[in-house]
Amino acid sequence: MKYIHSSESLTIPEGVKVHIKTRTVTVEGPRGKLTKNLGHLAVTFTHPAQNIINVELHHGSRKSVATLRTVRTLINNLIIGVTKGFKYKMRYVYAHFPINVNIEKNKETDLYEVEIRNFIGEKIVRRVTMHPGVTVETSKNVKDELQLTGNSLENVSQSAADIQQICRVRNKDIRKFLDGLYVSERGNIIED
Repeated sequence: MKYIHSSESLTIPEGVKVHIKTRTVTVEGPRGKLTKNLGHLAVTFTHPAQNIINVELHHGSRKSVATLRTVRTLINNLIIGVTKGFKYKMRYVYAHFPINVNIEKNKETDLYEVEIRNFIGEKIVRRVTMHPGVTVETSKNVKDELQLTGNSLENVSQSAADIQQICRVRNKDIRKFLDGLYVSERGNIIED
């Protein structure tokens, strides 16, 4: 079954500029600028009012109509990113061997690198490079906590996932060996 016309609308808050050209969405706000290419999705954008964007689709199947809400959410995440930013908190969990985490900034690439040592007593040093625009710091008042902050939700959450994935326990019963670095809290940098 084809849906003749489907649309989703999104309201742009004050102080945020959204520019769309050839399905490349650029959002500018008080915290910076984010760009996302949505060229792989067959949707059209209309701008009926100053602060409203409509995402429309004609003669779409059920699967292609589902992309409308996805596109709306992606643009909304960009808007939240340039106004409030995203913050992920990660906690170290260990039973016996304390996990050592060092944070360094690479001079050439200007990206943060997280170095994990002594994970379940292993001699191997695990290194994770953060995505662009993500800053990492150890929490000042909470023991064994990392804070990842940035404007792009995708980059912040993917960096957190990379850290969590590199600390998977292999060849052991993971119900017993619960060691690792896990995301404990997701939120915004500027709290409401």
